[in-house]
Amino acid sequence: MKTKLNIAIVALAATMTSCYDVLDKVPTDRYTDAVVWNDPALLDMYLAELYACTPVMINDATCLYNSSPMNRDGNDWGTVMGYSEQMEGTVRMLEITDEAKYNFGAQAHMLDIKDNGFQVNSTQMQWWGNAYYTIRNLNDFIERAAESSISNVNERIAEARFLRAFCYFAMVKRYGGVPLITEVQAIDADSTALYPKRNTEKELYDFILKETDEISEILPSATDAGRANKWAALALRSRAALYAGSIAQFGSVQLDGLLGFPNGEASQYYQICYDASKKIMSESPYALYNTDADKVENFKNIFLKKGNCEAIMVKQHTGPSASDGGTNRWSWDMTECPRPNVWGVGNYHGPYLDMAEEFEYIDGTPGKIDREYAKSRLWTMEELWGNKDPRFAASVWTNGTSWPDAVGGVLGENTIDMHNGIISKDGTLIDGRYDSYEGVAAIGDQLTRFKELSCTNTGFGVMKYLDPTANNMNWFSESTTDYLIFRFGEVLLNYAEAAFELGRTGDALDAVNQIRERAGIARLTSIDREKIHHERKVELVFENHRYWDLRRWRTAVTALTRTYSGLRYIYDAASGKYRLDFVDDIDGRPQTPTFPEKNYYLPIGHGRTSANPNLVENPGY
Repeated sequence: MKTKLNIAIVALAATMTSCYDVLDKVPTDRYTDAVVWNDPALLDMYLAELYACTPVMINDATCLYNSSPMNRDGNDWGTVMGYSEQMEGTVRMLEITDEAKYNFGAQAHMLDIKDNGFQVNSTQMQWWGNAYYTIRNLNDFIERAAESSISNVNERIAEARFLRAFCYFAMVKRYGGVPLITEVQAIDADSTALYPKRNTEKELYDFILKETDEISEILPSATDAGRANKWAALALRSRAALYAGSIAQFGSVQLDGLLGFPNGEASQYYQICYDASKKIMSESPYALYNTDADKVENFKNIFLKKGNCEAIMVKQHTGPSASDGGTNRWSWDMTECPRPNVWGVGNYHGPYLDMAEEFEYIDGTPGKIDREYAKSRLWTMEELWGNKDPRFAASVWTNGTSWPDAVGGVLGENTIDMHNGIISKDGTLIDGRYDSYEGVAAIGDQLTRFKELSCTNTGFGVMKYLDPTANNMNWFSESTTDYLIFRFGEVLLNYAEAAFELGRTGDALDAVNQIRERAGIARLTSIDREKIHHERKVELVFENHRYWDLRRWRTAVTALTRTYSGLRYIYDAASGKYRLDFVDDIDGRPQTPTFPEKNYYLPIGHGRTSANPNLVENPGY
């Protein structure tokens, strides 16, 4: 990201001795240390750069666009386009969950990871070199800002500590224990500093929880949008403690204590999560967004209305697009939108039918479709989807969904048309790409490119975060919606899970029912672990929780080693309704999607363990 500060030169200038008189002169073409650390505007600019160098807060994107110096784990075109926060990095995690299928069109993908899991030298989703680059700069900021005379410098230092805690959280959830470095390492330091050993997983979580506890007492309750405040620190504390509690409960101790937690420690972490969540719920200005009468629009607007009451911390996406030289927008709309689209594609990811079925009906009955009954009759879209949990239509688009400028065919203008074949009045199936019947194309507009490329489609697209006013006809990096790093709905669900595991079922039931009432579906009369996990799956779908939840619950081996299904809509010319075909193994890959048990911890990698002999590799690699 561009900045007026030449940080590298400033740092170099600070370490040089004044051997020559010319070096004692104040530069006129750059800012000196003395100026930077004592000028509020320049200090904020530097801190803004450090926020930008923590892209992992935004759906676990791992790098920055435009050859940023932080891109230490890879700076080639494929990495930058495929994993940067501004380009496609925010959609990658969708591809290795049970939420959605990768379709086509992207600059990168995770198909091999979905098939085989992470292997010892896999490079996808790594947050190591980039993390330590940012952590070093954050350590430098924390140390040097402490000497500043700026009145609110302690708040700015607390923000840097928040970013450092988030960087380490993103590492520990990947790798378990990693070297915990909280001071700037000198170039001439001894080998123990330059080749550090891994701290334990427990030490990392305890550090994060200590930091978030302390800085929550320093950060203000209200800040400018995009900055960490007291409540963001507590939200990170809530999330991290929930992860630690789950791993302590469901995981095991490995590598002589480097990974895992001692027996019996789960409850103390669940209590920290419970207390942090409760404080946000009872003392913060945040609440569930529940303003719009239409429940579908209400849920959509959580992600579209800037500054709404649910958004605890956001990443703002502002300024010019990448094609106009900007570096602060993202690409969610262009990748996930229906047609029309700049490359005639969109729909990079297709939610599985299995995911669609997770959404209950309004009366609380299960959303699973009776396959045999469904195939025995014809359907309108209202008959099929009309009584679903409103979060379904707010999170997923499908045949018949309204969308600006979509070519709807028999469905009418501004409507997504996903039919794949026509049954003529004499019962013949017509499904060639360029076939038609009585003036109706055999393939709906949304599926034309899929048909041309012989790519299977699940029958669904991702609606969550889609802005109907976005420009999807230009290039990447056009989206201006805020990304919700923390929202009140997650805090309620963290609270519910922690409460349940602590035996406080009444608190858990009440929190889940607050979520369900806002959604517009029936309240639960009882609660258990499965119901809490289910509520997280539908409420937080496509928000980068599912993969990490399955890992911390230690259920990923079962949940992610399986095939998934899709839905084919076939238009019936005689009735104007649709026949449903259920497509098993919709991914169509040579191998069944697999999550190896070793992937509960990602590999450190041969390159890193060779460079630092004190790093122990994770089990199974």
